[in-house]
Amino acid sequence: MRIFPVADLLLVIWFHCFLLLNISHALHAEATSFIFNGFDDRKDLNLTGIAELTGGFIRLTNTSSRLFGRAFYSSPIRMKAASTNVVSSFSTTFVFCITPLLPTFGGHGMAFLMSPTLDSTGIFPSQYLGMMNATDNGNSSNHVFGVEFDTVQDLEFSDINDNHVGINLDSMISTNSSVAGYWSPQNASQNLTVINLKSGNNIQAWIDYNGQAQQLNVSIAPVSQPQPHVPLLSVHVNLSNILKDYMYVGFSGSTGVISGTHRVLSWSFSNNGTAEALDLSKLPVLFPSPSFESSTRFKVMVGSIVLASLLVLGSLMGFVLYKRSHREVVESWELEFGLHRYSYKELVVATKNFHEGELLGVGGFGRVYKGMLPKSQLGVAVKRLSSNSDQGEREFIAEMSSMGQLHHQNLVALLGWSRCKGELLLVYEYMPNGSLDKLIFGKSGKVLRWEQRLRIVEGIAAGVLYLHEGWERQILHRDIKASNVLLDADMNAKLGDFGLARLYEHGQNPHTTKVVGTLGYMAPEFARTGKATPSTDVYSFGILLLEVMTARRPFELHGPHHPDFLLVEGLWELYMNEKLLEAADKKLEGLFNPKEMEKILMLGLLCTHPDPSVRPTMQQVLQTLRGHEHLPSLPPFQANLSSSGLIRDVGELISFSSTSIKSWSTADMTTQITGR
Repeated sequence: MRIFPVADLLLVIWFHCFLLLNISHALHAEATSFIFNGFDDRKDLNLTGIAELTGGFIRLTNTSSRLFGRAFYSSPIRMKAASTNVVSSFSTTFVFCITPLLPTFGGHGMAFLMSPTLDSTGIFPSQYLGMMNATDNGNSSNHVFGVEFDTVQDLEFSDINDNHVGINLDSMISTNSSVAGYWSPQNASQNLTVINLKSGNNIQAWIDYNGQAQQLNVSIAPVSQPQPHVPLLSVHVNLSNILKDYMYVGFSGSTGVISGTHRVLSWSFSNNGTAEALDLSKLPVLFPSPSFESSTRFKVMVGSIVLASLLVLGSLMGFVLYKRSHREVVESWELEFGLHRYSYKELVVATKNFHEGELLGVGGFGRVYKGMLPKSQLGVAVKRLSSNSDQGEREFIAEMSSMGQLHHQNLVALLGWSRCKGELLLVYEYMPNGSLDKLIFGKSGKVLRWEQRLRIVEGIAAGVLYLHEGWERQILHRDIKASNVLLDADMNAKLGDFGLARLYEHGQNPHTTKVVGTLGYMAPEFARTGKATPSTDVYSFGILLLEVMTARRPFELHGPHHPDFLLVEGLWELYMNEKLLEAADKKLEGLFNPKEMEKILMLGLLCTHPDPSVRPTMQQVLQTLRGHEHLPSLPPFQANLSSSGLIRDVGELISFSSTSIKSWSTADMTTQITGR
């Protein structure tokens, strides 16, 4: 055995010690830790969008709609060791608060975010939470890591509900998500204690990543609770391909049609060990109690209150009598719904006393007015139900019970309601671009581009799918048609008018009732029997699909001297003669993808097949529109099973103009066609 001299051994030991010291120095030379127990100034922060510092906290968003705000630590932080390509461990904790403009609606959510850049050009609000845009979504070149606190369910991104925490890697589709909540050691049953993210209460979050074990843990709890021993999300994930050497860390938040305030009250971060604990006693007070400047002011205030009280008492009897004659009666059934109730006076002011100049349209149950809520300055549409409708209150309750708990980006949001002296009102989000039928059949000169039509039909398909499968109860719309498709400021399509919706428990047979719906959109079996099923909604959607692509109505009866046109049968004839593309809307001037157009027209024919068993589900429809599923072959079509016979049977009951058929309302149909 060779014996090394003592000097050589000392040299070897010194070299290894030097090497270890340099490695340690390389790993921790750029260790960064910071803590904000409140935010007094913009020092060390970069704010973009509508984010601002106010009251000692970061306000990412305010009550403005469809905007975003971002707040980052102003210096980039090294996330990988200099000598390796492995993400180092990091830890962060922060206190946040989400307060929506309306109590039951989120708008839209916020996220802890790591981004390689401070540039916010092209970032989208709404469902994108200010993290990225539609083009970047799912792109591995983003190098974006986020933990979202989402208060709106977006089926587009496979959200589990409207109150969840998710881990996002270069995509708005969370790799892992959970209902927002925490595991409490005092909870003997070990059930998750749910936290309502949009409650307006302060919530503390902890995000810890172990770079060596590649383990990511996410926890939340009310500020009164310590960090849970069991994390809400615990995921094995390698962030080395996601994060760059240097990253910016911070927060993003956004609003949609419904706005909300997203705040960060305190924040601690470290890429070298556990983040320093926050001093919760220093949290800014969001709603400070009012104080009096002096005892004199207090005495004046008390005197004013006493005087005002005497004046009120002096006229109390007259006031009570007046209120009794104009009161808004609260029935027992109203307490079952958590939907916001507006005062009747507020809606009178919003609609300028239901002025004719604010009239948006007239539906089967009454008139719809544009309004501006005086307090929030939120644009709304107020449906004033007809006082002479004996079915008004029943349909009103049905609409509230279904719409009040539904939250989807392709459904018109029901914001609240009101009721006074037998008059019923529904308050919806305002859709500035009106109904789809006016764009398809109107004479405004506006033409929907091919891309817009694709987006519209895909959006409505997603909305109908949510009604059928996305909620705890199955909902059948029963009146899907172009006039019930509304377009927001960004031309996003939303399905409205749920006055005909019937709720069914999954697996329960629907009741047979009077036929309700719009002639031309009704499946033949529904028109004959009155039995609504998911397949009858698919039929109506198929008609809508064909309308959007052809700009032709379901049927056009022109009298004895001109041939009638039946949309479904006309397209089947073109299909059989291999001329289906001739049905495409001429206003498109050929600016569309021929293969896609043919596929969509064939999908419309499949949806409107007279045999319900042949029709696809809405899940299959949506997957086909998105290109994730191949269109099945079309089976033979038998004209005698179609709805054309029904149309001709009732033709004498319908009044026609020279160009198009009257749009039948529910009230019309329930009185003239009954199930048999």
